[in-house]
Amino acid sequence: MNNRTKDFIWKLKMLRKEPVLVLLIIIILSALTIFVIFPLVMILRYSITTDDGGYSLRTIIDVVKNSSYRFTFMNSLKLGGIAAVIATVIGYIFAFTITRTEVPCKGFLKTMATLPIISPPFVLSLSIIFLFGRKGLITNNLLGITDFNVYGMHSLILVQSLSFFPVAYLTLTGILEAIDSSVEDAALNLGASRWTIFWTVTFPLSLPGIFSALLLVFIQSLQDFSNPAVIGGGFPTLGVEAYRVITGMYDLRAGAILSVMLLLPSLAAFLLQKYWISGKGFVTVTGKPSQNRTKIDQKHIVIPLFAICLLLCSVIILFYGTVIVGAFVKVWGINYSVTLDHFRYVFSIGFKPLKNAIILALAATPIAGLTGMAIAYLTVRKKFIAKSYMSLASLLTFALPGTVVGISYILAFNDRPFLLTGTAFILICVFVFRNLPVGIEGATSALMQIDPSIEEASINMGANSFQTFFYITLPLIKGAFFSGLVYSFVKSMTAVSAIIFLVSAKWNVVTTRIFSLFEVSQYSDAAAYIVIMIIVIMAAIYILSFLVNRMDSSQKVAKR
Repeated sequence: MNNRTKDFIWKLKMLRKEPVLVLLIIIILSALTIFVIFPLVMILRYSITTDDGGYSLRTIIDVVKNSSYRFTFMNSLKLGGIAAVIATVIGYIFAFTITRTEVPCKGFLKTMATLPIISPPFVLSLSIIFLFGRKGLITNNLLGITDFNVYGMHSLILVQSLSFFPVAYLTLTGILEAIDSSVEDAALNLGASRWTIFWTVTFPLSLPGIFSALLLVFIQSLQDFSNPAVIGGGFPTLGVEAYRVITGMYDLRAGAILSVMLLLPSLAAFLLQKYWISGKGFVTVTGKPSQNRTKIDQKHIVIPLFAICLLLCSVIILFYGTVIVGAFVKVWGINYSVTLDHFRYVFSIGFKPLKNAIILALAATPIAGLTGMAIAYLTVRKKFIAKSYMSLASLLTFALPGTVVGISYILAFNDRPFLLTGTAFILICVFVFRNLPVGIEGATSALMQIDPSIEEASINMGANSFQTFFYITLPLIKGAFFSGLVYSFVKSMTAVSAIIFLVSAKWNVVTTRIFSLFEVSQYSDAAAYIVIMIIVIMAAIYILSFLVNRMDSSQKVAKR
């Protein structure tokens, strides 16, 4: 009997002792298969299926040969690459300034550097229109320019760079904080200048994080639907083109093939980031890292970095402030008198989509949060059959563009035995499985830092794995749990591309309603929706923080 067979038998014996754990594993594996793998297989299968039920690559060849579609594909790659570089540079400046210098107002800078992540879609696109459109505050009112074209690649680069630089900032912050400061301090003590230390020590050691940030932003840019749909103009991208082919030309197969074309570079970048870049490290730390990090306090370094960060913060404040003001004016660019008519419209005629979005987000958030923690716990702490499959399938949704998810769900759940289209359930499923990866990654990192002997002691005292997870493990990883809940709620409230094909008359949501307002140029009504969404999201974050802290307090009381 070889070691692999012995390990397999051992896993079976361990699982047999805990039937509840076995049931949980079966449920999660089944759900991932049905709602992640099955739709993906369906869209790939549909792409090579002919109208008479046979299989052929003819449609794919026709789409690939179409010069217009190839041009659109290259546009998506070009936009993703440029936005990734700019966003990573901005993210690195913020991360370096906050982690390496004695700069003032760090709390303010951190808030500004993460604000675009938790804000509704369309904010920056709408502010661009308000500021630089034909009736823009800057172009028309201040500069007197009436023929400036705000739509196109230049606006998309600006909007996507500001939208996604927080992804790079968060990635690079972790990398810069992990670098042992003693390496830099040693170079400083040997007489090297700060500039020399940065280029010969800090920058090379942070290269894995830079490459990882570039790939993550590239993926986000490829998957973005809302910004190209609103201000893309004559610069088509694959996600928007797939939507137009399906809704305008009623060609679902061509739309599916375009989505698969979008999937390939996104999936390649995800796998590269996940399994190659993430495994690279240029830092080897022996012993305990230095407790006191020497921060840069020279004014000739701190002041320019602080000025750059403040300039970027000013742009973010200007854009967000413009949208807020736009929700309270009569007609932007024509009549700036203050009014509440747009909010009356939202709470009367247009309240149902907002209510639906809140209901669906509230339903999906706890499911996504707990499922993410459970998957992380199982893949890190337990040995069982199909463990690698669970890990890959649960993280795969991060690499799937929203349009791919939306089209694949139509193909997978528009017929028996899974006839779910048009229901609230299918939207909740999209939110749950789209938002799992962040919670899983956060919980996995947190579990790696917790000594397994704590959980083993609980099991040795008679508790099963289910009780140990809820009463021991979950309180210890409450930070990751909170992050997973917040991310899930925010992304459920702000989803566009993944659900634009799945909403129905009964279950329309606020983001698709805002998109329809853009199509008829009702920008101030859209701004009112966005302001209300910001308030709802902020309130939800506060309530989730309170509940997670309350859970921790309850655990402490129970222990006493």
